[in-house]
Amino acid sequence: QVQLVESGGGLVQAGDSLRLSCAASGRTFSSYVMGWFRQAPGKERGFVAAITGSSSNTNYVDSVKGRFTISRDNAKNTVYLQMNSLKSEDTAVYYCAANPGGYIWYSPRSYNYWGQGTQVTVSS
Repeated sequence: QVQLVESGGGLVQAGDSLRLSCAASGRTFSSYVMGWFRQAPGKERGFVAAITGSSSNTNYVDSVKGRFTISRDNAKNTVYLQMNSLKSEDTAVYYCAANPGGYIWYSPRSYNYWGQGTQVTVSS
């Protein structure tokens, strides 16, 4: 069992930066692929970024490439999402998720564990 707790959301202006954190419980954190997803009102939850256990592989949705960076610190059981040059369309609840497999998956259905989410609001 893995428990995930996100933090770092807030209200910012377009062009600002935020760093989200997701703290995980459990001793096998380094074996999980970690992902960030987001859900805007009236929309489905969608993939944002993911990182493999050793940080050897990352992947991003096209709309955030060059602006967002996912990273992890396995010693701290924490995964981060650095978000730069934020846009109003980035406004959503952001969730972190864990997948015990070794591959990056884009579907939320492939992730077994979820945090409660943190709100990010970008005003234009």
